[in-house]
Amino acid sequence: MTTHDLIIRKGVVIDGSGSPRIEADLAVDGSKIVAIGDLSNAQGRAEIDAEGMIVAPGFIDVHTHDDHALLSKPDMAFKASQGVATVVVGNCGISLAPLTFQGDRPPAPLDLLGDGYRFSKMADFFDALAETPSALNAAALVGHSTLRVGAMEELDRPATDLEIDAMREALSEALDAGAIGMSTGLYYDPAKEAPTAEVIRLAELLGPVKGLYTTHLRNEGPDLQKAMEEAFEIGRAAGVKVVLSHHKSAGRNNFGKTVESLALIEKTRKEQPVTLDVYPYDASSTVLQYERVLNSKRTIVTWSEKNPEFAGRDLTDIAAEMGLSEEDAASALQPAGAIYFMMDEDDVQRVLKYPHAMVASDGLPHDAFPHPRLWGTFPRVLGHYSRDLGLMPLEEAVHRMSGLPASEFGLTGRGLLASGNYADIVIFNAETVADRADFEHPTEPAAGISTVLVNGQAVWRNGAATGARPGQALKRQDLQDAAK
Repeated sequence: MTTHDLIIRKGVVIDGSGSPRIEADLAVDGSKIVAIGDLSNAQGRAEIDAEGMIVAPGFIDVHTHDDHALLSKPDMAFKASQGVATVVVGNCGISLAPLTFQGDRPPAPLDLLGDGYRFSKMADFFDALAETPSALNAAALVGHSTLRVGAMEELDRPATDLEIDAMREALSEALDAGAIGMSTGLYYDPAKEAPTAEVIRLAELLGPVKGLYTTHLRNEGPDLQKAMEEAFEIGRAAGVKVVLSHHKSAGRNNFGKTVESLALIEKTRKEQPVTLDVYPYDASSTVLQYERVLNSKRTIVTWSEKNPEFAGRDLTDIAAEMGLSEEDAASALQPAGAIYFMMDEDDVQRVLKYPHAMVASDGLPHDAFPHPRLWGTFPRVLGHYSRDLGLMPLEEAVHRMSGLPASEFGLTGRGLLASGNYADIVIFNAETVADRADFEHPTEPAAGISTVLVNGQAVWRNGAATGARPGQALKRQDLQDAAK
């Protein structure tokens, strides 16, 4: 009788491809899946009875700000509890490397990553992940804003040729070290004055190594389409895939614009590689900015360095308590973060239904009172949007969280349950899976997630982190070599 390290028995396997579910056993040896099917003639050194449960690939969160959390919160409970096995860090132009910051705190929004800016090279960041591994796998993007802060003393202008050369050198090193691409956050102050040509000069380095260009667009409101066209122009000039981050139409005057934006994406996909991610909420979260407050139905303060006691409170109530206008209160709280209710649910559902949209959290793990997406994104799609609303079949929902992001981001060996792939696996109850994190209790773990394996080791089981830290740094060269 064949013996395996682990056999998951009698589960309902949804393999991540979008194919119909099947009833099957699954065997794991070491870090890899070695068999799927009838394994009644085999035994496991350990076995899991998954009868009646869904066995799916561990989810891939392609839009995170977990750079520092991988090191400071290595059990990654806020992601493992959702079934996430792999995160992509360095989004929105913000990456922890390459940058050593000498001031009191980095400029917003780089401060959203915490105080861990101590890696002058991306290679040093990867070394840290190897020396102190986390529970989850991680792939890294290089942040354009991080490059700017490292190369420029003044950020309120275009970069000079010499500064661009310095950024190109840092980006090239990061790509050689294993970064999978570059991200921009052209909406934010550190990059707001960067012209398209500056971004193209950097993105040109991505083409020869088949890197990705991901972007928090310059505008997600009245000029959404114009900002999308800029992103597509950059992708064409560099010859690379464009990933539109957390695609939305933000602001009360812009509700419904996703009809046009998705049509533009669909048209553009026929001409160049384009994809997108989305989070399943009608509220965003970032640094506290009054211009966003003006376009929001409601604003919740998530943290304030000067007034930490206000975390979790509505800005309207804070302003009244302080005897200030909302604008002055927002200024008095700085530096600070906030949740903004500035999207329409119809737009959210429309983007979620789009077949090429990946699910991602965009969570902020260092906020004192985080957006519930940090703990609830993936079970919210499985439970609320797939099961309860019927927005998409469960097989499709799983595909958008696993096989699709693995394919779009080139994460070879992940995202699909297949013999020879890594044993990143989530076991959950399709009838009870649900997000329990909400805007009043944002750090509640999900219901219905039984077990999460990363590289064959359980990192979440029976409602708690196991303490295992089998996560790997997923480097570009290794991924591309494995795909050959």
